[in-house]
Amino acid sequence: MALTVRELVTQKAQSLQLEVLTGEVGLDREITEAEISSPGLVLAGFTDRFVGRRLHVLGETEVAYLNSLADADRRTSLETLFGYPLPCVFVTKGQAVPPALLEVAAAHGVAVVRTGLKTAEFYGRITPFLGESFAPTSTVHASLADVYGVGLLFVGRSGIGKSECVLDLVERGHRLVADDVVRVVRRGADVLIGTGHEITHHYMEIRGIGLVDISALFGVRAVRQQKRIEVVVELRDWGDAADVDRTGLDMETTSILDVELPKAVVLLNPGKNITVISEVVAMRHLLRYSGVDSAQAFNDRLVQHLVEKRELREYLTEDYE
Repeated sequence: MALTVRELVTQKAQSLQLEVLTGEVGLDREITEAEISSPGLVLAGFTDRFVGRRLHVLGETEVAYLNSLADADRRTSLETLFGYPLPCVFVTKGQAVPPALLEVAAAHGVAVVRTGLKTAEFYGRITPFLGESFAPTSTVHASLADVYGVGLLFVGRSGIGKSECVLDLVERGHRLVADDVVRVVRRGADVLIGTGHEITHHYMEIRGIGLVDISALFGVRAVRQQKRIEVVVELRDWGDAADVDRTGLDMETTSILDVELPKAVVLLNPGKNITVISEVVAMRHLLRYSGVDSAQAFNDRLVQHLVEKRELREYLTEDYE
């Protein structure tokens, strides 16, 4: 992915208090990395570990250092910095910028943007934006619902009943996040956030009825804008499963954007209440998250019972009175 300096300035001008000091110079340069850092010792000539493709920030320390240099040394330092393919340079705290900095930046086609925020605050606000802009994304054919605070992603073949299941959950007081098309964004190493398409947000297609506006029918409390995906619920036709796990000891998983998620496979046959099963899937996930695994607890209890019964049988076998 790539983000231009112009797009960044346009989207965050107000929240980051941005002011472009170099006119149109460098605004169409692409930002290709989410990292942002300080140039550090490169201003003093040490360039061995300098990453030149990142966004860079000049705080009070860097500007004070530049102002302390003689004119020739200052220009040499700036030529070294802007000799790299910098996307953009920010100056924090509304500081006065040395004229030489603007001249060298313009000569190299790099935009200089000033912000009124303090350096730490600027980092704190721009880092989440860059992280989201460059986060891995994917689109899946599924339905996403918030059930007891757990994000359940319903997947399965087209027409199997994903939308109808989520509609029943909404009627029971749970919330719809997205139907049919779910945009998945990975945050950090293992967090997946699901949202709906910007056009079909909170609309559902019910076969035989058509499009339904869930927010209009059930109220604003029946929908939410986004939700972390925590469990994948796969709906399958009954005949598609040759071997079914009956205990829950062997938890299946699936991968989305290189993140492993627990998967519950629900087999469909006439009369099965998929809505209640979905609620149980969510509650079981909450129990496991709190350290309670019902299947493992039952297995441990069964093993203990067999051990005790075997010990009793051995005792009676050896009792000759």
